[in-house]
Amino acid sequence: MDQEKLESRLAKIEENQAKLESLLVDLGNKLDQSSQEVNDSRENLKGWVTDYVSLRLQQLVPEACGHEPGEEPIQGTCLPGTSVLCTDEVLHRLGRIPIPFVREMVTQKVAEKAKQEGVSFVDVGFFERSATF
Repeated sequence: MDQEKLESRLAKIEENQAKLESLLVDLGNKLDQSSQEVNDSRENLKGWVTDYVSLRLQQLVPEACGHEPGEEPIQGTCLPGTSVLCTDEVLHRLGRIPIPFVREMVTQKVAEKAKQEGVSFVDVGFFERSATF
């Protein structure tokens, strides 16, 4: 009789273990799906923030500049924190970006783009092309 009880208990334990393994596999699958959904949401949020900042920059930086087309700008000062020369109009446009870390990001992006393309002097046209994200 004891042997039968022991075998019955063992069978129940194995059955419960199989159920537990099944639940753990389901839980692991749900966690994988949730993780992917979180990553997708994070990427969507990054895209939205990038689009928003780009839109706000376009609104804050006017399209018209103070000098006539074809008129060569006079040697200006450097972009803040860099050795890249730029016009006063570019500095003015940078100054109109109200959030300091965004202003710094734009400055670095323009400076990197100028170095990549071998541009020694940043004018308004180059600034507008390279300041978008």
